[in-house]
Amino acid sequence: MEITKETIIGNLVAHDYRTATVFKQYQVDFCCNGNRTIQDACAGKGKDITGLIDALQREITGNAQPLTDYQSWPIDLLADYIEKKHHRYVTQRIREITPFLQKLVKVHGDHHPELEQIAELFKGSAAALTEHMKDEEQVLFPYVREVVTGTAKPSISNIEHPVEIMMKEHDHEGERFRDIERLTDHYTPPPDACNTYKVTFALLKEFQEDLHLHIHLENNILFPKVLALRANPGN
Repeated sequence: MEITKETIIGNLVAHDYRTATVFKQYQVDFCCNGNRTIQDACAGKGKDITGLIDALQREITGNAQPLTDYQSWPIDLLADYIEKKHHRYVTQRIREITPFLQKLVKVHGDHHPELEQIAELFKGSAAALTEHMKDEEQVLFPYVREVVTGTAKPSISNIEHPVEIMMKEHDHEGERFRDIERLTDHYTPPPDACNTYKVTFALLKEFQEDLHLHIHLENNILFPKVLALRANPGN
């Protein structure tokens, strides 16, 4: 695959998710803002576009790790996968991370006041993601399955609107975790961090990385495919 300045980031990552590693290294958002060209994403930010493109090309041609081709999956299978893997992961990690953050605020909050803000941001994200996933599981994903089987109800033919809402909510959570990443200094525990501190930051980093893949699968693969299938049922 030839990569140019005009390559759409989300399309490239959908083609080969291993390129997400390179975008992360260059601090280029590939999930929430994946509909931009490489040139647009780098504009005004002083990033080396040529170096980025070279790194992306090397990642595609030189990485021998097996590639999960999500792009080839049927969309109902992809919806099932997102629900059973990523939604369950989010629910489980919220239960684990929340009490850890509460403990850090109580024990270390006096010396690290940013912890209270981090805890509030995560609390907000947990509440929003829980409601967001509920909407997907009760409305959007059942609709995806109905589109596949040809039984989608005309009353919800305007699927563009709920998809637009989901994508805006993705943007909010992406922004919220960028704030968490900044406040944690890219999840770097301070010198006086106890084991709970270190584990919590590691879990937050893992949570954000999973969220990136989660949002990418929906924004760049699932949503475009269900919209295309709805517009052209025979294809």
